Amino acid sequence: MIDFRVPDGLIESQCEYAGEPGRAFVAALPARVTEFVERWDLRVDGPSMHGMAALVLPVVRRDGTPAVVKFQLLDEETEGEPVGLRVWDGDGAVRLLDHDAATGTMLLERLDSGRMLSCVEDTHKAVLVIAELLARLTAVPAPEGMRRLGDIAAEMVDDLPQALRAISDPVQRALVERCGGAVREVMGEPGDQLLHWDLHFENVLAAEREPWLAIDPKPLAGDPGFDLWPALNNRFDADDVLWRFDAMSEVLGLDRERAKAWTLGRVFQNALWEIEDGRPLDEEDLEVARLLSGAR
Repeated sequence: MIDFRVPDGLIESQCEYAGEPGRAFVAALPARVTEFVERWDLRVDGPSMHGMAALVLPVVRRDGTPAVVKFQLLDEETEGEPVGLRVWDGDGAVRLLDHDAATGTMLLERLDSGRMLSCVEDTHKAVLVIAELLARLTAVPAPEGMRRLGDIAAEMVDDLPQALRAISDPVQRALVERCGGAVREVMGEPGDQLLHWDLHFENVLAAEREPWLAIDPKPLAGDPGFDLWPALNNRFDADDVLWRFDAMSEVLGLDRERAKAWTLGRVFQNALWEIEDGRPLDEEDLEVARLLSGAR
């Protein structure tokens, strides 16, 4: 048995956000780490790292190649990650080296975790890196069986009336209603490209074989316009939102009105989650909605 202790931060986040499945995942981690280090003939090569949902363990393969093992709770978002990574096969994204379907555990190429895109001081340069990666990633058709934006959009629109009743502020209510209306207009053509869904500055790492590569996708099949929001929200600057949106739309070759509608859809999706959790609506998101819905 490998001497391994689950980080306190991961325990807290899994218990808070994932409930009983999260607690079960945490309880199984020590044995799971031992199992996959032995199964894939790996040597642990440093301390583990974690975010809110996953544990990443640096390792070395038998042939001396550095890699990482990613352990995470298997759910409808994470189950598509190895599928998407296999389709991309390292083109713009971290390369998948091995995968266990039963647990969602993945062996991945090792990137430079100390050099995130968030370290780039020039926000415009960082946004263009995101745009260029998205242009490559979303150029690929989504495989069969991937969760679909059309289904997500239909559920969101169905939830709109109840959500509006829960918003007391009339200005916020009008903005959310506008976002829902934008989704309603485009949901009949939701697209079928392979989306990353969560390509923000800290999900892009430096690499040896390319300057930057994407990590941690939550793939779905849909319109690439649904992928723009994270780079509008990161290092938020209201004066910069329209520049970022226009620059990304141009790099990806998107129809501006459709991209706008699907970006408002991301704001709408976030608002629904915040209402469900009893949290206030995000003011920066609402500002994105105001700026985009008023843009010509």
